[in-house]
Amino acid sequence: MSEEEKRDVENLIMKLKDLITQKDPSVTGFNIGTNVGKSAGQTLFHAHIHLIPRRDGNTSNPRSGIRGVIPDKMSY
Repeated sequence: MSEEEKRDVENLIMKLKDLITQKDPSVTGFNIGTNVGKSAGQTLFHAHIHLIPRRDGNTSNPRSGIRGVIPDKMSY
C-alpha cells in the first residue's frame, strides 16, 4: 500500500471505531488484524483489515489479542 493508502486506512479505522462505540457503548476496545504474506495465512494477496470490537469480559484472557476472538485459537 502507498503511504496515502495507509493514511486513508488509518483514518477509516478511526471513523469506524467512533461509529461503533457511539452505536454500542458496551464496546470498550478493538483488535485490528491483517495477514500479510502466505506464511502469515494470507491466501488472496490484497489489503484486508479486520476491525474487531471487544468488550470487557468477552474473553477470560484479553492478552491473547486477536486470537482471543476465537477461544480455541487463543493458545497457538
